[in-house]
Amino acid sequence: PRYRPDWASLDARPLPAWFDRAKVGVFVHWGVFSVPAWGSEWFWWHWQGLHDAAYERFVRRRFPPGTTYAEFAPLFTAHDFQPRQWAQLFQRAGARYVVLTTKHHEGFTNWGSPVSWNWNSVDTGPHRDLVGELGEALRESNLRYGLYHSLMEWFNPLYLADKQSDFKTQNFVLKKTMPELYDLVLKYKPDLIWSDGDWEAPDSYWNSTSFLAWLYNDSPVKDTVVVNDRWGRGCSCRHGGFYNCADKYRPGTLPEHKWEMCSSLDSLSWGYRSNMSLAEVMDEMSVIEELVQTVSLGGNYLLNVGPTKEGVIVPIFQERLLALGRWLDTNGEAIYESQPWRVQMENTTDTVWYTSKGPVVFAIFLLWPRDSVLCLSSPIPSPGTQVTLLGFAGTLKWQKQPGKGMLITLPYLLPSPLPPQSGWAVKLEGVK
Repeated sequence: PRYRPDWASLDARPLPAWFDRAKVGVFVHWGVFSVPAWGSEWFWWHWQGLHDAAYERFVRRRFPPGTTYAEFAPLFTAHDFQPRQWAQLFQRAGARYVVLTTKHHEGFTNWGSPVSWNWNSVDTGPHRDLVGELGEALRESNLRYGLYHSLMEWFNPLYLADKQSDFKTQNFVLKKTMPELYDLVLKYKPDLIWSDGDWEAPDSYWNSTSFLAWLYNDSPVKDTVVVNDRWGRGCSCRHGGFYNCADKYRPGTLPEHKWEMCSSLDSLSWGYRSNMSLAEVMDEMSVIEELVQTVSLGGNYLLNVGPTKEGVIVPIFQERLLALGRWLDTNGEAIYESQPWRVQMENTTDTVWYTSKGPVVFAIFLLWPRDSVLCLSSPIPSPGTQVTLLGFAGTLKWQKQPGKGMLITLPYLLPSPLPPQSGWAVKLEGVK
């Protein structure tokens, strides 16, 4: 069927199956904001949009008088950017897709956009097509490629003029936003478009529905591409492909619609900050907890890193990504391609979460029980029920719990002064 450029038609499009199966992605925030590397990726806005005193002081201390934001671009060198190394890291992290910022609200494009003269990564700064280079490396590693793209640009004169007209004019959309979106799709054939920067204007201003109708009907990725829900004021959590709803969104119960939780290893920023401290970085346990809760509730987990201006993913981020990958090497069977079960978590505790695959149920417990006996009240066992612990050979003993549910005797762990790592999955076969 051909999709019409209206939400009723576009929202009826089935979501390509690869996205729900993938479960785990890596988000990358990289741009000119990686040069000051301070505060957050909203640096320019805080400095010159809000005239925040702390940002003004920072620039005075670190840069010559009269410095403009544009002068940061040549310092965005990407000297150490090795796309193949990134791709290998993301693959080892267990990611099935990667989303790169092609353009943030600052308007600088990480590819040679024909409508972003001299404010792009080919004309200035790295003098490289960052979007293209990463895409090539990811595809060699069999990872899906998503492109983050901001519809608006804070200080673009065309955008400011449209805003002044209360969005009755569309010069910015026709000359900048849409040409760039079409260019990205035709040039890089992305698996996912992660739209953002939509909230100030309605979708009719952005021409979102006509773009999406073309994307779904006639683009080179019409059958495989997935999009999110940020296509104009009021669209979030209501229209589009999968729902983001809000940054770091956590629904308390199982949503009816496919969704994604995006989170950042640096708890205070999406872009790289040179003054980040260890206490501000998510630890391994928190990452695994977020992943497990998200997947149990039917979501995908998109975990963000901000590389440096040279293109380095700092060691602490690499370490966290590799820890996640090791956990998924053991427990991925309970995550990838799974479905929410009839119960998402034990009603008595939020430390046990469920996923399922056909008749098989996985109970993922985040804390090792004191006496090494795992008490589950939700599954109904049968005489033929079999229990195994992922990453551990052999079956586990279990018994019916008085009342309902089951008690599972876990393998003995050697005593250790350190609490064991977070998250184990038992596989339950023959339960209801």
